[in-house]
Amino acid sequence: MSTLTATPKTPETPETAAGAASRPVHRVTGRRVLASEWAKLWSLRSTWITLGLGLLFLVAFGVIAASHYTSNIDSGRHPDRDFATATAVSLSLFGTNFAQLALGVLGVLVTAGEYSTGMIRSTLTAVPRRLPVLWSKAAVLGAVALVLATAGAFAAFLAGSRIVSGTPAAMGLGHAGVVRSLLGAGLYLGLVGVIGTALGALLRSVAGGISVLVAAFMLVPGLVSLLPTSWQGHIVAYLPSHAGESVFALTHDPTALSPGAGLVVFLGWTALALAGASYRLLRGDV
Repeated sequence: MSTLTATPKTPETPETAAGAASRPVHRVTGRRVLASEWAKLWSLRSTWITLGLGLLFLVAFGVIAASHYTSNIDSGRHPDRDFATATAVSLSLFGTNFAQLALGVLGVLVTAGEYSTGMIRSTLTAVPRRLPVLWSKAAVLGAVALVLATAGAFAAFLAGSRIVSGTPAAMGLGHAGVVRSLLGAGLYLGLVGVIGTALGALLRSVAGGISVLVAAFMLVPGLVSLLPTSWQGHIVAYLPSHAGESVFALTHDPTALSPGAGLVVFLGWTALALAGASYRLLRGDV
């Protein structure tokens, strides 16, 4: 025969009831997830380093390209083939290809870095719906990269236009298409950061994400150039790098997309990367 002893409940006093009632209840909202990702982004040393490198590449290479062009003109030498039809815009944005690597790598670090440290478990425990985490990371990094790249593009142009003043490449902000090109460069680099964020969440590996980023924007275009010429016209313009370049190019050859079409194609690549990351995030074990 067993004896069951009931554990007496501690009576709830008015003081404990008041304490429970006064304790704030925090709900997960989109604004709070954004604020959390904003705080995490700026708490990383890699953020300051990669953003600084991105801005340095964009401005420094633009100034170097403008100086190289001017030195050739002043010395009476014929410009290199790459600079034969150069403008102040194309020279100033010469560092875009280098800046995109820095901003894309930062995007990979923002998401894949949490998987490598295990912090993603705490993040997804706090935000069990998961997808708001990805959207917030992409939105925060994309906005920061957009602002930084746009400021860098204008700074590079203002410096470069002074260097090439008095040469055939000279241009000012008032020339047709200049402002559109500079804003397009900032938008392109901001979207590259978003793609890097998506690749980090999709692959969950810093090395893997950076490798795919470099392959997509640098290696694949080189490999496609080895294809027969009849094939290249149907492929090259729709690659992420070439579609993105058409967004900020001042002039376009017949094989390139228009700025609007290039933006649509590049947005499609961005959406595809985010869709893959979303699927992996929802179906993954973490």
